[in-house]
Amino acid sequence: MSSGLSTPLSQASTLIGSTELKDMLQADTSETFISSSVILEYYASKASSAIFLYDLARELGFGPTAKGLHQSSENNTYAVTFDVQSRAGAGLTLLGRLSEGTSSEAARALTAFTGPLGLAQMSPTLSLFPKPTSSSRVILQVPAASHIGSDLTLSPTLSSLNPFFGSVPESFAVLLSATPQEIADFTAISYTISQSHVVHIFDHWSAGRELSRKHTKSLTPSNPVFDTHTAFRKAGYDFFEYVGDAAATNVVIVLNSPLALSIKSVASVIPSFGAVIVKVLRPWDETALRKVVPTSVQSIHVLDHATSSTSFAPLFHDVLGGLSQSSSKSAPRVSSVRIDVPTLGQLLVSAQSLVGYLSSIIPINWFAPPQIPARNTKRIVFYSNPTTSLKDVPTISSQLYLTSPKLDAHLLQETDAFSKPGGTTRSTLIVGAAREAQSSIPIPFEVGQGPEVDALVILDASLLKSHDLFSSVKEGAPVLIVSPWNADEIISNLSSTNKENISLKRPHLLLLDTEGLSKELKDFSLEAPLVASSFLRLYLGQTATLETVTSLSKALFGKEINTLPVDQVARAAWDALKAVNIPVDGFPADEKFIPSKGFSFNTISPSPTNESTVTTIRSSPWLEAGKLLLFKEAFAPAPEPVTAGQYAQVSALRPDIAERRFLVTCTVNRRLTPLEYNRNVFHLEFDTSNTGLKYEIGEALGVHGWNDTQEVLDFCAWYGLNPGDVISIPVAGEPGKRHVRTIFQAFQQQIDIFGKPPKGFYEILSGHATAREDRMALRFISAAEGSSTFKKLSELETVTFADVLRKFPSARPPVEVLCEIVGDIKPRHYSIASAQSAVGDRVDLLVVTVDWVTPSGSPRYGQCTRYLAALKPGQKVTVSIKPSVMKLPPDNMQPIIMAGLGTGAAPFRAFMQHRALLASKKIPVGPMLYYFGSRHRSEEYLYGEEIEAFLQDGVITHAGLAFSRDEKRKVYIQHKMLQDGQMLSDMLGEKKGQRGVFYLCGPTWPVPDVFEAIVGALVEYDGLERSAAEQYIEDLKEEERYVLEVY
Repeated sequence: MSSGLSTPLSQASTLIGSTELKDMLQADTSETFISSSVILEYYASKASSAIFLYDLARELGFGPTAKGLHQSSENNTYAVTFDVQSRAGAGLTLLGRLSEGTSSEAARALTAFTGPLGLAQMSPTLSLFPKPTSSSRVILQVPAASHIGSDLTLSPTLSSLNPFFGSVPESFAVLLSATPQEIADFTAISYTISQSHVVHIFDHWSAGRELSRKHTKSLTPSNPVFDTHTAFRKAGYDFFEYVGDAAATNVVIVLNSPLALSIKSVASVIPSFGAVIVKVLRPWDETALRKVVPTSVQSIHVLDHATSSTSFAPLFHDVLGGLSQSSSKSAPRVSSVRIDVPTLGQLLVSAQSLVGYLSSIIPINWFAPPQIPARNTKRIVFYSNPTTSLKDVPTISSQLYLTSPKLDAHLLQETDAFSKPGGTTRSTLIVGAAREAQSSIPIPFEVGQGPEVDALVILDASLLKSHDLFSSVKEGAPVLIVSPWNADEIISNLSSTNKENISLKRPHLLLLDTEGLSKELKDFSLEAPLVASSFLRLYLGQTATLETVTSLSKALFGKEINTLPVDQVARAAWDALKAVNIPVDGFPADEKFIPSKGFSFNTISPSPTNESTVTTIRSSPWLEAGKLLLFKEAFAPAPEPVTAGQYAQVSALRPDIAERRFLVTCTVNRRLTPLEYNRNVFHLEFDTSNTGLKYEIGEALGVHGWNDTQEVLDFCAWYGLNPGDVISIPVAGEPGKRHVRTIFQAFQQQIDIFGKPPKGFYEILSGHATAREDRMALRFISAAEGSSTFKKLSELETVTFADVLRKFPSARPPVEVLCEIVGDIKPRHYSIASAQSAVGDRVDLLVVTVDWVTPSGSPRYGQCTRYLAALKPGQKVTVSIKPSVMKLPPDNMQPIIMAGLGTGAAPFRAFMQHRALLASKKIPVGPMLYYFGSRHRSEEYLYGEEIEAFLQDGVITHAGLAFSRDEKRKVYIQHKMLQDGQMLSDMLGEKKGQRGVFYLCGPTWPVPDVFEAIVGALVEYDGLERSAAEQYIEDLKEEERYVLEVY
């Protein structure tokens, strides 16, 4: 990417090089943003002889920075790392290492990363550590974030450390940091203390992972020559910090943590109140504590993190012991307050709850509850899938705000690993004006002060069906949905909860198809920049212009991205943004309300932090399938709550598909064109009885077609696969569920191995190529320089995934990986050629087989039309319903003008059947005009007998039939429409007020000529100027009276 864009450094699964990180740390403070946890790892790597990474710390995202620094360093500049397991007595490993130190490691500490639980496990062995020296000391870096409860939610509670706090050996100093600046500085301080081993406990629930602009230069580790007091004094810090009223009568004392920062942020609104924040717990300095507590204090409330109301309260005992020895005659009363995990969780996401809680423990009678001053900030939330190409969009989109010296911006990402396969990441960006005095507030707490979201970006549209996304959105707020779905599909995939909230808050829904745009621009790596450009427009709101968005995009990406001008990318994103209309009365309530899932923060590092590969798809012999058959009670899926009337969803029927699926039976497969004719157009009928399938006139039927049996067997034989082996595949959107099938079934029914590969497939495949020539060729095709080669393969040779694998035989990913990178067969949608009101439990299709020969002579077949053409009566087919724009007008008397080419006649047959049914019941109906075009009347007059019958019965008022190859002068439907200009003008124009509706279905090529025919009719017979006629048609489109369904 040729741009000024840099990747922010935060906890990730990728290794980070020393040069990149060093440049970031030394960059101008106004141009870089970095998480303090990365700075911490950098300092630890530089100042340590070795780093022990315990599994509890690796689970919290630590390790990649330290490992990357060591691998890219020369002369052992950065410490070697060791992966170790947390267990009872884990500290003995460090004790043994201390005894092995060499003179070459002098002045370099031994560092260990572990979690709060790991530190508690080490606690019994810490007293065995030798007296620390400058060349033999241990630094324990402890990220404060713990999994709590059965749902494993992450919490910043320190309650698991209470046994350690009560038994810290005298040779250990204990530091606590809670802001991004403190985390970096206290890390540096910990490596300058020579007279103590050090335990540095820092907030990793929020501050340690927060991305924000560096406001000041962080301290850097120096030679270890100081005791703890001297090190803190030289760094400009104190053991205790006091905030609040200088003449306070009530004071709380709390360990430095997100809770302490939250109390600090509200201290000013509580009268006669103050707070003491403990930043150094050991050595405990009673004199320093007495100095910071105002002499006016009457009551001191010590807040301890606790597991229950009766838990040991170590901080209370420290404070009580220190202040009870005070020489003052009127010593303040000291009381203990234990804050359990559920209470802590509530206090950290609501300022009002915190103030209310403090008021309950402080004996002050307030005439009115204190008002918390509102912060003038914007809150933007992104929802994404951490395994997709759009996972970096929140960070990329936020970069301009995070680096601006005029803004105070912060970004925090949280992941829920369990609510759906692959996980869900929620990224919160808070943007406000820069302030002279920088104060740090935990982002979850700041969001809690005003829960409403100013803008929402949904990068994983499948969440619309499963998760509650709109409950915190402001009324009328913009919402960007990134998806290839159209507006009707978006609406049909909304959960009951989301429908209810959208109807109530009426957000401005915007839709962006980055997949389709990237395909048009011939570069799938542009998806993230396209979203980022659209986000800039979203953020600017009504002040946004194309020029402004383009200018900001250039500031973010440079002048071009992969040789494509940024102007073109910004323009494409601007033009592609579409609105999703919300009905005036909101969405009708679902018959059965199914609540959506909430979001739970339970994962910091969504990807594995070690080098092993975790594959979500796995193959095995028949043993696993046998278990499913033998132990159905344990493995059978629960009954689906989704129903259609009295018919439940068949859970085993393509469970990887989000839409409701139906199993229908083929009853008729009849060819409509002569056998000797080179085009096979055929009519299908499916029996839908006892399936619950209902469809509206004009909707489309999604057919989940199968790959050809012999081609699948040939591919398995060539690839060396046993078709009978079993493969287990996760069910999308259903955590913990998997469906098991044979490899043959997977490639026949689900994996799109004979589909068209995107450019990204070549790049992924290159990593599996063992032959250098294959690897270089695949990389070339996937790069910008190989665009012409990719275009030739994709558009001329129309190669499939299988073809590419055969072309580069050394690239043989395991079958589990192959299934993931190829993806699933997408349903093909066909306009339904019947009206259910007329045919009952039946659905009809009109299909033409698609086949062609490539320039190299290879035959090609349309995957789904080939499958449908081979159907025999009695065969079962999996289908789903897709909404369409082809809807009948609400008034039966409105004229209908239908124009269909070839199989575009399908929806109009349904129109005719329905109007014929109404007429048979003596219900008045308006006129119907039918224009149909094909090559030859004798071969492609599709449903000709039915059309003639409808004409004879008066259902069709007039027909304009154009068979282009039957006459010397080719005649098309637009020519027939020109002849009927007066009739078209009367039905569509304003003069007669008939409010007719025009429909066109078929290929795109006649659209301009048809448009010209109608414009000409309006000009000639309705008296409109050409410009007015063109605008009139645009107005008809808005009224859904000029409807196109072309392909």
